[in-house]
Amino acid sequence: MLCEKCHENQATVHIVKMINGDKKELNICQSCAEKSQELSFSSDMISPFSFQNILSGFMDYMNKESENAERTEVKCPKCDTSAAEFKRLGLLGCDQCYKTFSSTVTPIVRRVQGKLEHRGKVPKKAGMELVEKKRLLKLKEELQKAIFAEEYEKAALIRDEIKNLQNKQD
Repeated sequence: MLCEKCHENQATVHIVKMINGDKKELNICQSCAEKSQELSFSSDMISPFSFQNILSGFMDYMNKESENAERTEVKCPKCDTSAAEFKRLGLLGCDQCYKTFSSTVTPIVRRVQGKLEHRGKVPKKAGMELVEKKRLLKLKEELQKAIFAEEYEKAALIRDEIKNLQNKQD
């Protein structure tokens, strides 16, 4: 296939643009791709694929689906951030925003990250309590599984470990 710009060289770059649901495809050669302003990914430039842009795109998609339903403007009671601001900026104002806009935020975060639970690093000093709570929850789940599988000796060991952790927290 020949380049759609210069019509001389072999097209090696395939560009697909999705703008408001309209798909536009362009097949160009390497030299035209280097000259093209659409593909400038220099380190000076802010990435066009920022998390805020992705969130904003998902918000547009979600709003198109619910356009027919009449909605009132929802605002966060703590920081007064509106749904329109969240859509425009792609940023939430405070921790309460996650609860206020949960019907919109939850599906977006699930699509972008795969899961809703944080599995990253935890600060050593301040995070020990969090780590212990998480371990306690995991042990309780294991206890339930052991009881369900009728592995009572294993369940007793897990129960003892749970008691030790709870005594440390008190």
